[in-house]
Amino acid sequence: MTPSPRTILLALTLPLALGRAYARQETPDLSVPARTWAVDAAKNEVLVVSHPGSYLRYRMHEVNERGDRVRDQIESKDGTVARLILRDGHPLSPEEDAAERDRLKAQLASPSTFYDHVRNEQKNKKSYTELLTQMPDAMLWSYTAGQPQLPNLQPATGNLQPLVVLDFTPNPKWSPPSLVSEALTGIKGRVWIDPSSRRVVRVEAELFRAINFGWGILAHIYPPGNAVLQQTDAGNQRWTVEHIDEQVNLKVALVKNIRTRLVEDNSSIQTVPPMTYQQAIMLLLNTPLPSN
Repeated sequence: MTPSPRTILLALTLPLALGRAYARQETPDLSVPARTWAVDAAKNEVLVVSHPGSYLRYRMHEVNERGDRVRDQIESKDGTVARLILRDGHPLSPEEDAAERDRLKAQLASPSTFYDHVRNEQKNKKSYTELLTQMPDAMLWSYTAGQPQLPNLQPATGNLQPLVVLDFTPNPKWSPPSLVSEALTGIKGRVWIDPSSRRVVRVEAELFRAINFGWGILAHIYPPGNAVLQQTDAGNQRWTVEHIDEQVNLKVALVKNIRTRLVEDNSSIQTVPPMTYQQAIMLLLNTPLPSN
């Protein structure tokens, strides 16, 4: 399967979002091997991708080559639904809003349309989970000298004890078992982990060497490339992505050069009760558009 540009981009961040809940302690135990944190974190972070029984509603502000857009998103039992509410910092025009409402109503009228979207979503989640479970072996882990902290981010964890800071580089003895896994061979970086929950607070990653997919025939990623990912505690032991900033250069099918840049910020995060996708769409349709 050829990796999509979005999958390639997230390969720079999702595998790095590594974070089992442990008893609170005053000082993180840095006597254990650094890889121990990564192993425990990978098991925990899969729940960020799958989040069984936990559902959120939030505003997703996304800026990329296609523009500046804000969506109202709801996680339903069936999959995520979203309504475009702002474009380029301005409310939608009546015509744009009518088109968006028609799109959502079409999903209500034709469940197959919605489930086509869900199948793609599940396929992406499967790829992300695969990468997460491979990360502990795909990387060499070490404690960062001096354990540099991020005091401006720490209050978001609700925990005043020091964060655990790890550096990672590709493990030269590891062989990627799949096409998507190739992305793990060319990245290095640093991760900050909340020691109580073993969840990641922040990741900074760098693409330091070119990566080929299918001997470069399917896709070729080349430096410079970097990514920043930040997570937050949404409550009830549910963590979610709060901020992503990533850019990468890639060539697809030997001919098309693409420089991609994505900045994503999720705000107004709140838990919601379980609901069907139809109920989620009706909730979106019945919510007034913001004035700005």
